[in-house]
Amino acid sequence: MTNFNNKTILVTGGTGSFGQMFITKALKLNVKKVIVFSRDELKQYEMAQEYTDSRMRFFIGDVRDKDRLYRAFDGVDYVVHAAALKHVEACEYNPFEAVKTNINGAQNIVEAAIDRGVKKVIALSTDKAASPINLYGATKLASDKLFVAANSYAGDKNTSFAVVRYGNVVGSRGSVVPFFEKIKETGTIPITDERMTRFWITLDQGVQFVIDSFNRMHGGEIFVPKIPSMKVTDLAEAIAPECKMEFIGIRPGEKLHEAMITEDDARRTLDMGGYYIIQPEFPWWKNELCHGGKSLEDGFSYVSDTNEEWLSVEELRELVKISKGDK
Repeated sequence: MTNFNNKTILVTGGTGSFGQMFITKALKLNVKKVIVFSRDELKQYEMAQEYTDSRMRFFIGDVRDKDRLYRAFDGVDYVVHAAALKHVEACEYNPFEAVKTNINGAQNIVEAAIDRGVKKVIALSTDKAASPINLYGATKLASDKLFVAANSYAGDKNTSFAVVRYGNVVGSRGSVVPFFEKIKETGTIPITDERMTRFWITLDQGVQFVIDSFNRMHGGEIFVPKIPSMKVTDLAEAIAPECKMEFIGIRPGEKLHEAMITEDDARRTLDMGGYYIIQPEFPWWKNELCHGGKSLEDGFSYVSDTNEEWLSVEELRELVKISKGDK
């Protein structure tokens, strides 16, 4: 475990599903303070009713506002950057807004962290950033590049940056699980394409992977966990076996299958056993920094439809129950 003892941690987008789970775990690690940085006053108010620990702080602000970040980062040791506009369709139809938050916001995080003496920053990425075909993925790819390059941009300042990239999170807000749960009352589940596959990770696994990555990082890495794939039709069967599936066609910016490591990325990727590290292309970077890592074979890619591990309908049903808090 990374040493969170007596450290101050700030989470952008801290009122979201990831932020709340991360904060729950962080408070158990003897931190000095946890700061929730987000722009939604109501969500912060509601969260404050639940998280009454004296180490909690709530800071209203937007990652687009660099001055506000400078104030918020005062005395902060670690930052988890989870704030983003992440819905594919919304980003397609509001492209300037996606760029302002996901790209300009990332630059603001980098500059504020360096200038305010933050020690470590981990930014959350997405499988959609690998070979992106939609604006959300493109903005997150740009964001990933900014955070990797930030390690050089920092100069002689002692701030390091890394990225964590993973797939769909079971039951997160606005995701397919709550959508299927809601619409199953109609008796029909809309599926864009029967061939569609996705990577799948639980919220708890995603949060723990980020915590572990703080301990592993040197600066510049993109960490990718090894996680199972699932068929969207199997998910529909797991959630609503009584419903009819209606195939409606792929939406703007949607892929049949998602990738987390492209064939080009694989040339500088190491297999670390339970996860991969896409290494930065820095002159000072050496493979030896990732002890025990193995190079990948030529032509390797990590894509949801060619994954070696798959979730069955029964396993998906159990994960959905857990995400809802059911026994």
